[in-house]
Formats: sequence, C-alpha cells, structure tokens
Amino acid sequence: MITVEFRLLPGCREAFIALIRENAARSLADEPGCRRFDVLSSDADGSVLLYEIYDDEPAFAAHCQTPHFFEFDRASRNLCESKIVQRYSLIPGAEAETAS
Repeated sequence: MITVEFRLLPGCREAFIALIRENAARSLADEPGCRRFDVLSSDADGSVLLYEIYDDEPAFAAHCQTPHFFEFDRASRNLCESKIVQRYSLIPGAEAETAS
C-alpha cells in the first residue's frame, strides 16, 4: 500500500485536483495491478493524500513508468510545496474484517 501526501501551494488546489483526478482514473482503468486509488483532502490544511493499493511492488513500479504518471508528475510539480511517499505492508493477522 502506498500513500502520497501533497502540501499544495496557495491558489493551486483546483488545478491540482483536476490533474490528480485524471491520474487516478487512468491508473485504475489502464493498470491491471492497480487495485485502489483514492484521493482524500484535509479540511484542516488543504493537503491531499493518495491511498493506493497495488498487487505488488512491480505493479507500483510499472505505475511509475506510465505516460499518465509522467504527465501528472510534470504538470503538478510546480503546484506543490512538498510530496511525501510512504510504503506500507499489511501486518499478518491484523486484517480488518467486514461486518456481516
């Protein structure tokens, strides 16, 4: 699982959201190894958090080589103050179960 936290520059939110919506949609539609790509926003500070799930590390590496990823990265670079990428692994036995 991957999270990416973006701190946006003032006045750049609308342009950034348009770009990330397109990137998320293309990732889900075009990448067989991309299982989830959620875009969340903080009301407190306006930051944007991506929550992405891939089949495995090679699937994430493939995502990072797609044309839509390169386009998003290039177009969003000047809209962000910072970008923090984190990788997480599921702890065996700590999975949440859905309620029946």
